[in-house]
Order: sequence, then C-alpha cells, then structure tokens
Amino acid sequence: MRWIGGRESDNVDDRRGSGPGGLVIGGGIGTLVIAVIVMLLGGDPSALLNQQDGGAQTEQQAPVNKQADDAAAQFTRRVLASTEDVWTKLFAEQNAQYEPPVLVMYRGVTSSGCGTAQKAMGPFYCPADRKVYIDLSFYDELAEQFQAPGELAMAYVIAHEIGHHVQHLLGITDKTDAMRQRMSEREYNKVSVRVELQADYFAGVWAHHAQGQSISIDENDVAAALRAANAIGDDHIQQETQGRVMPDAFTHGTSAQRMYWFKKGLQSGDINQGNTFNTQEDAGLQ
Repeated sequence: MRWIGGRESDNVDDRRGSGPGGLVIGGGIGTLVIAVIVMLLGGDPSALLNQQDGGAQTEQQAPVNKQADDAAAQFTRRVLASTEDVWTKLFAEQNAQYEPPVLVMYRGVTSSGCGTAQKAMGPFYCPADRKVYIDLSFYDELAEQFQAPGELAMAYVIAHEIGHHVQHLLGITDKTDAMRQRMSEREYNKVSVRVELQADYFAGVWAHHAQGQSISIDENDVAAALRAANAIGDDHIQQETQGRVMPDAFTHGTSAQRMYWFKKGLQSGDINQGNTFNTQEDAGLQ
C-alpha cells in the first residue's frame, strides 16, 4: 500500500507513555481463552474486560523500539484520518453527519468505557465511550502470528473497528444489543456473526473509497488484507486453539465469510449493499 497524500488525524488519544507502561495484565480466565481472544477483532468486550478488573497479575513486556513504535503511531493516525474523510463523505451523501470516534493508542493496559483495556484483548471498539482501542504491538502479532504482514492488513484492523463505530451511529448496535436480551447465547452468536461481517464489509467500503484518494492499493495489498480476514475467522481460530470447529460457538464468522464481505465492500464501495443480516448469499461459505 502506497500513500498518495493525506493528513494525520487529531482524534487520537496517545497513551503509550502513560499509566502502567511496560506492564501487561494477565487475568484469571485461562491461557486458552486469552489465546482465542487475542485473535478476535471487534465486538463489544465489556463483559470480559470487566472480569479482568480485579485480581490481575502483571508481567514484564518486551522492550519497545521507539522508532518503530512512532512509525506505527503515525501510520495509525493517517489511516484514521482516511476513514474520517471517507465516512464523512458517505454520510453526507445520505444527508447525515458523521461523528468521528477517538482512537486510543496504548501499550500494555489502559482504562476504557467498557472496563480495563489490555493487550490480550486485541483491538476493539467501545460503544460506551465511542472510542477505538489498539495496543500497537498488535501490528507485530498480525505479521508474526497471523502471517498477515503489510500496511493494508494493518489498516484493515483499524477500518474494521471504525466499521463498528459506523454501526453504532446508524443505530445497528442498539438494535442488536436489544436482541441479546431475548435470545439464547447460541441464537445471539448468529447475530454477532452478522455484526462482525458487516464491519468487515464496511472496512472494504473504506478501502474502495480511499483507493486513489489517500492510498494506492495493489493485488499484494489485497492479498495481505484477505490473509488477515482469513486468520481471524472463527473456524480457523477454533481449529488452531482447540483442534476442532464448533459452528454454534461462532461469533465472528468463518474465514471464507470474512474474506467474502471485505472483498465485496472493496469492490462495490456501496454502504447500502452491506446488509449482512437478511441475506443468504454467503450461506455456502464454510
């Protein structure tokens, strides 16, 4: 991915040098669960985050390369600015006003409106304070653990979380949260999958409109972003961590579904084609 121009967003809360820097919180939910959560993107992590508030243990974090860290921070600001430009334009076309979120960059642990944010959670969006949280070390994990290096793969992570913010502004988050109250866990898992797939679609929509405006994307970039989508599919995660796949426990969709919706958004650029809730077009993608 090549930057054509663009700016850096001011809607960033840089907490890398504040709080209990150099420390990573480890909770009492078990190594396996933490390993799974590390791989997940998106969703509302408030319940799990709040469980981590008490009785946490600390361990030393690897030294941070300041130059690389600052470069990652600059990259994050530029991607965020690009999402602001794209979604402001798309909302205006719908006679609506886009309200950009604040993105919190941190290392190790910080506070959020959904509870304690920590490295093990991976990037997430908190509807309570309308902020995106990302520990910048996740970029390294994306390349090393998920085998998805490349700037577009990194940008996809941010764009996916911004997709959750778009859902919140459109009222989709409130509707799905209300459904949670009258559904079983198994039933709501299916709704959660649809929420995540739509955020993937919105990430693709952003990439479509950013192409030629602030970034230039080639086939290798798209392949890297698709590898990221593939690596965080529920089926892939369950197979890697548990040795078997349990569809009833899916909350984010299969690798094939995630790749499908990101690619569809990338190709269409049309926010109105992203209704992942009332469609069977991805039913055969397992």
